Amino acid sequence: APESLMQALEDLDYLAALDNDGNLSEFGIIMSEFPLDPQLSKSLLASCEFECVDEMLTIAAMVTAPSCFLQAPPGTEERALSCWSRFSHPAGDHCTLINVFNAFRDATANPTHPDFSNEQWCCDSFLSCPALRMAEVIRAELVEIMKRIELPISQPGFGSEENVLRIKKALLSGYFMHIARDVDGSGNYLMLTHKQVAQLHPFSSYSNSKRIPEWVLFHEFSVSEDNSIRVISEVSPHLLAELVPQYYFSNLPPSESKDILQEMINHLAPASPTKEEQK
Repeated sequence: APESLMQALEDLDYLAALDNDGNLSEFGIIMSEFPLDPQLSKSLLASCEFECVDEMLTIAAMVTAPSCFLQAPPGTEERALSCWSRFSHPAGDHCTLINVFNAFRDATANPTHPDFSNEQWCCDSFLSCPALRMAEVIRAELVEIMKRIELPISQPGFGSEENVLRIKKALLSGYFMHIARDVDGSGNYLMLTHKQVAQLHPFSSYSNSKRIPEWVLFHEFSVSEDNSIRVISEVSPHLLAELVPQYYFSNLPPSESKDILQEMINHLAPASPTKEEQK
């Protein structure tokens, strides 16, 4: 539909993938080398700047592959939640996915029993072995593309607060259009781009947590799954105000969330020089 085409072009423009003539920019050409959604491609490239490439490669592979979390059979829901809690990361689902992938890779590389199989490990953890294997293949393919176009791959640094902050900055560089705010403190998230209200997906680590973050970045929104947002990480409005492109922000519909961000943007803006300083 023409409306969808125009929306897609507008999104690419926000991501700096187009030049003033509507053709792919130099940055857009590099983005198009990756078989990923534009937002994810932009985040992966931004990770080169923020030195968290290793972690973003894993996130990109995990969100591109099918969901690794299996629907628990009736009567085993609590056991499944207990298993998944081992991988949960306080920063959100993106870092939780890194924990899952790393645990799968460690379990495969270091079997604890002669009869060990990664299928059994996944079954015991209520995880999908085919999905995790596919994530391994996708990640390896992305690494090859990074090497082919000579992009730097930073050393793994997952675990430190600084690294988690870098990951969030890289994610925000591509997913600043996927921000929602809990407007009433009960998990009703209003998306900044329109007035749609969404709930956390049941597989989110926050769904089983007592703490509901106010501002979140989400990977995707699904109407078919009861208006839920999937793969969520908490972000601070200060970080969002720092990284959101002004051109995009100025086109957001009016809302209380936009007013809050505008205040922070104004606060971040450098003060006007005095007449003496101007001289």
